[in-house]
Amino acid sequence: MVRRGCAPTLEEIRRNITDIAGIRITCSFLKDTYHVLDMITSQHDVRVLAIKDYIKNPKPNGYKSLHAIVELPVYLSEGPVPVIVEVQIRTIAQDFWASLEHKIFYKYEGEVPERLLDNLTAAANAAEHLDRHMEHLYDEVHGEAAGPAAGAPDPSADQRLWEQLWQLAQQNDLIQGTTRDLRTDAGDAAG
Repeated sequence: MVRRGCAPTLEEIRRNITDIAGIRITCSFLKDTYHVLDMITSQHDVRVLAIKDYIKNPKPNGYKSLHAIVELPVYLSEGPVPVIVEVQIRTIAQDFWASLEHKIFYKYEGEVPERLLDNLTAAANAAEHLDRHMEHLYDEVHGEAAGPAAGAPDPSADQRLWEQLWQLAQQNDLIQGTTRDLRTDAGDAAG
């Protein structure tokens, strides 16, 4: 509320904070994210306030997801009350990347070293490649692929993709271990 310059009242919160409640939906494939978005936003009791497509227009750090700010009725004993919520829809690979990116930014308190930022961008590209590769495989198995499609995955990139994902997972393990160590040290100091 302070950042937005709003009074700390319930009415101002309802009017100005659009993600006080929300849901994140993870999908197996890119095309599913748009299908789910369409299903949600086409409901008669859901009013769409804004849609941000960070899949087609990723953030500079590589973040990809669909965000929809919607108003929907919450039914209370005195009747329905319109509530604004945020819906995030992303693939499993996008969710994996975003979770690790969040942990890294939390650990470094927003001051992430440049080398890690570069690695995060490379990992976002690897996650996108993985999404497209898996969707292509799915389409091929289900007879939806009509030969080599434009944008079909580059098989020579598979090794680099797996190496990047492995490095990202190892960095996450290191961060998790450091966090556990800090909690243990804090617990030892308190005891």
